Amino acid sequence: MEIASAERSAISHLFEPIAIGGLTLPNRIAMAPMSRYFCPDSLPHQGVADYYSRRARAGVGLIISEATYIDHPSAPSYEGVPNFFGPALDGWKAVLEAVHQAGASMFPQLWHTGSFRNSSMKPVPGVPGFGPSENTNAFTNHPEPTRAMTETDIADVISAYADAAEAAKRIGFDGVEIHGAHGYLIDEFFWSVTNRRTDRYGGDRRGRTRFAVEVISAIRSRVGADFPVSFRYSQWKQQDYKAVLADTPQELAEILQPLADAGVSMFHCSTRRLWEPGFESEGPMTLAGWTKTLTGTPVIAVGGAGLDRPGLKEAKSASLDVVADALDRGDFDILAVGRALIGDPEWVEKLKAGREAEAIGYDRAFLEKLD
Repeated sequence: MEIASAERSAISHLFEPIAIGGLTLPNRIAMAPMSRYFCPDSLPHQGVADYYSRRARAGVGLIISEATYIDHPSAPSYEGVPNFFGPALDGWKAVLEAVHQAGASMFPQLWHTGSFRNSSMKPVPGVPGFGPSENTNAFTNHPEPTRAMTETDIADVISAYADAAEAAKRIGFDGVEIHGAHGYLIDEFFWSVTNRRTDRYGGDRRGRTRFAVEVISAIRSRVGADFPVSFRYSQWKQQDYKAVLADTPQELAEILQPLADAGVSMFHCSTRRLWEPGFESEGPMTLAGWTKTLTGTPVIAVGGAGLDRPGLKEAKSASLDVVADALDRGDFDILAVGRALIGDPEWVEKLKAGREAEAIGYDRAFLEKLD
C-alpha cells in the first residue's frame, strides 16, 4: 500500500536528528528490544554483533539491545539470555564497536524478571522468584510462592542495576534502558495486584513507584547528569493484556512524574498498538502522547509499527499511515520497531525510499534462520 503524500510528509520527520541529553541521534528510528535467546552460555558472541550491526548499517539510529540480566541470582528466568556483567561485558564491547562502526548508537536494556522465575530455573537453581509480595508468581502458574523481597533484597537489586549502568558507560554505550514493563520485577512494584506491601515500597501509586525511583536515582548517581537513561513501561502485562496501571491521565502522572524527577531522560512507552488512544474518554492522544505531555520528557513509542497485526507468531508488512496522525501531533519523538526489523534488516532503508510495502514481514517459524 502506498502512503499518501500527507502521511509521507509526517513520516519524513522520522529521518530528522534528535538530541537526548548529551547524545544526538541521526534519526528517530530505534530498534526495539526483542529477546532472541541465542546466547546459550549467557555471553554475546559474533553472531550478536552481526545481527545488530546489520540493522545499524541499514539506517537504524538507535539500537536498544535485547533484555540483559543484571548481576543478581534472582534476575534470570529464561535460558539463552545474555548477561550484562562479568565476562559478558567483553562480548558486549565487541557488539557495541560493530554497531558504532555501522553508524548507530546503542543502549543495553537492563532486566530483572521478578516472579517469572522459580527455583528450578538455571543458571542458579535453588534461587526462588523474587517479587514485591509473596505468591505473585501465581500469575505464571509456578507451583511455589514468590519470595517477598526484604529491604536488604531491594537494596542488593538496586545496586546490581547501578553496577550494570556504570559498566555500560565505562565500556562506551551511549545510554541505558531500564526494563520497567510487561509484568517483570519493576512493573510488579507498580501494579497493585502484585504489590500488596504495607511498607514504604507499597501503598498508593506514588508509594509503589519508590523501588523504581531508587533504581533510577542509583543509576543516575553512577553515570552523571548527561548520560541518557531510558525507562520502558507499559499498561499491559504478560499476565494480563487488559491490565492498566492508570485509568486516567491524572493517575498516570502519579506514576511517571516521580520517575522523571528521579532522572529519566526519556520514556519508552510500550503498547500493543501505539496509534490507539491512551484513554478512550480523553480523545485521540496516544499513551505516548500523554506520557510526553505529563512529564515533558522525550518519548519512544512502540507497538505494532510496520506490521498488520500485533500477534507474536507472524505478520505481513504494513504501511506506517496509522502512525501519521500521532506523528503530526508530536505524540512521540522516536519510533521503536521490533518484529518488522527482526524480519527485515533493511526495513528502514525501504521506508526511507518509500518501498516499505516490499518489506519481508515477520514469521516466528523462520526466526532462527535470520541474522
